[in-house]
Amino acid sequence: MKITIVTGSNRKDASSTQLSRYIGRALEEAGCEVTLFDLYERPLPFYSPDQAEPDENLTAFRQALNEAQGIVLSTPEYHGSLSGVLKNALDWVGFDQFDGKVTLSVSSAGGAVGVSSLQQLQTIVRNVHGINCPEWISVGGSQRDFAADGEPADAKTRERVLRTVQYFVGMVGRFKK
Repeated sequence: MKITIVTGSNRKDASSTQLSRYIGRALEEAGCEVTLFDLYERPLPFYSPDQAEPDENLTAFRQALNEAQGIVLSTPEYHGSLSGVLKNALDWVGFDQFDGKVTLSVSSAGGAVGVSSLQQLQTIVRNVHGINCPEWISVGGSQRDFAADGEPADAKTRERVLRTVQYFVGMVGRFKK
């Protein structure tokens, strides 16, 4: 099963990106083939329907989503919303990339949890005909601390992430095209 993880931070070593890498390892351990598309390392141009020149990162982004059977969207929560970097990336894609694909929303917030960004991601996914995973992952405060090996430092956070990843994998298996 092919899963694409999109990390939507514009910050090096963001906690949402660290969480995405941990999710990627958990997915690989579950037998998935994972592509991690880091928007910090591979920025996309500002969305414009008038852009005629092909962009290497944009082409790779669309291809990664096209090939995916399941998608993980990961964002920091900025001012009660998803990051502008991720929103810009999602503006470049649509039905062709999401239709009928299970999508897991993930956030990392400076406060307690990032529910607003998750709700907004689910609205976007629904509007491009993706299938929202009813589980989601949100970490905040000290839950955003990671050990040297890349695992969340908090045992309950690790357990919750792994349980959600298992649910997501099962759902993708039932819905994959």
